[in-house]
Amino acid sequence: MIKFWQDFKTKSKEKCRAQWEKIKSKLPENIHKSIDNFENFYVKSGLEEIVSTIIFVIVMVIIIRFFIGEIRWIPSGSMRPTLIEGDRIVVERFSRFFTSPKRGDIMVFYPPSTELGKKPLEVFERLTGIFCKDIAYIKRVIGVPGDKIEIKEEPSGAAYVYINDKKFKEDYIKSIYEYPRCPKIPQNNSELINYGIHVMQCGPFQLRDDEYFMMGDNRGNSQDSRYWGVLKRNRFVGRAVVVFWPLNRIKILH
Repeated sequence: MIKFWQDFKTKSKEKCRAQWEKIKSKLPENIHKSIDNFENFYVKSGLEEIVSTIIFVIVMVIIIRFFIGEIRWIPSGSMRPTLIEGDRIVVERFSRFFTSPKRGDIMVFYPPSTELGKKPLEVFERLTGIFCKDIAYIKRVIGVPGDKIEIKEEPSGAAYVYINDKKFKEDYIKSIYEYPRCPKIPQNNSELINYGIHVMQCGPFQLRDDEYFMMGDNRGNSQDSRYWGVLKRNRFVGRAVVVFWPLNRIKILH
């Protein structure tokens, strides 16, 4: 990688020098001396090497974060007991280029409420993570395209997710008794309707192409697809694969 960067830097420098000499030749003669003085200072002071190193670091950060993975921390208890507040996790991003999220995957994503800015500075912040203010969530994939999702309560007070009319057994959630009660309001069988962030919907919800249903493992304290709707695939950031900090919680996430 370092050799590639050195070769790339040398070729780029030669190309830029040729273009700069062409531009400089068209400038008035009376400013050539000032330009030459600045060029000598730029090279001899070490600024050239500092700038090229900074550019190299930024490019590598963007490549690693966009194509390979990144590190994130857990700010809330919505994924308890799988993930708790303060956990540091590794999020891999390369698999999204050749496969779709699968049921059970723990995914980092931008919820529908997060408007992703398209200005150059906003895109740069998102790619590098520097001063990025875009809000991301982490939840588990429960429903995939084509699924029918419904949450049903039982007389005992327990609640379960039904996928395509079959009870979905989950051994990772905090408690089957901590679901909020299903509201008695009209439901739309073809798509999820958002009645407000504080009102949970129980379905049934029919997921269309490119739609996913996300839920936190702490079903009694998670703002997820029950509240804000389905998620499009292009909102995914990556898949959480490892908890690496604190040391007593190191584990692979399945």
